[in-house]
Amino acid sequence: MAQSKQDGGIVDTIKVIIEALLIALVIRTVLFQPFNIPSGSLIPTLLVGDYLFVSKYAYGYSKHSIPFSPNIVSGRIWEAKLRRGDIAVFKLPSDGSTDYIKRVIGLPGDKIQMIDGRLYINGVIVPREPTKEIISTDVFGRERPLPTYRETLPGGVNHLIIERDGDRGTFDNTGVFEVPPNHYFMMGDNRDNSTDSRESPQNGGVGFVPFENFVGRAEVIFFSVKDGEAAWQIWRWPWSVRWNRIFTTVR
Repeated sequence: MAQSKQDGGIVDTIKVIIEALLIALVIRTVLFQPFNIPSGSLIPTLLVGDYLFVSKYAYGYSKHSIPFSPNIVSGRIWEAKLRRGDIAVFKLPSDGSTDYIKRVIGLPGDKIQMIDGRLYINGVIVPREPTKEIISTDVFGRERPLPTYRETLPGGVNHLIIERDGDRGTFDNTGVFEVPPNHYFMMGDNRDNSTDSRESPQNGGVGFVPFENFVGRAEVIFFSVKDGEAAWQIWRWPWSVRWNRIFTTVR
C-alpha cells in the first residue's frame, strides 16, 4: 500500500524533531550548557536572573559533563586545570547532583584563610581597593548601599566583592584551609552571603571541590531579567530585561 503524503509528512516531522533533539543534546554535552543564577552569592559579578552559557570543554569532560551524571567516565578526559579567578559551575560534593557556581580561589596545595574580612592565600594578604558602594540587600533583605572592593588575586585576576556585614561577618575569620590534591577552594564574591568552601559539608557548606565535579566555566551572559521577574513573560521584557547585561563576558 502506498504511503500517503500526510503520513510521509508526519514521519519527516518526527525525524526532524529527533535530529534537533540529538543535536541539542550533543551541544549541551560537548560544548555549552545554559545556566541561570538563582541566588545572590556572586553579586556584583552575577545577578539573580542572569542566564549564561557555561563552556563544557574548558576543563575537559567527566561524568558530570553528561546529563544526570551517569557513572560511565572515570576522572576527566582531555583535562585542563582550573585557573584561579575562574567562575565555574560544579556539582555539590555532598550529593553529586546539585549545581553550584562560585569563583576559584584556592588551587591544590594552597592554604586559604580569612582574617578580619581579608583573604590570605599561602600566608599573603590579597590586595583590595575600595570602590563605590552599590545598592543590594542586607541581612534583613532590605535594599541599601553596601561597600565594595576590587580584589586582585595572585596571577592578576581582579574582581569586585561585597562586604555586606563589613569585615565581621560569619566567615570573615576562619582557620587555615589546606586544599587537598586534585581539589579546589571556591568562594562567592558576595562574601557575607555565600555558602561556599569556607563551610564544611557536614554543616551544610560546600567544602573542597574535587576536580571531577566541575561542569564547566562561565563564559557569557546571554539573557538577564530583574530579580523577581519571569523570563517567559515576553510582554514584560521592555521593562524587566536588563538589556545592558546581555552578551557581556563573565569575569
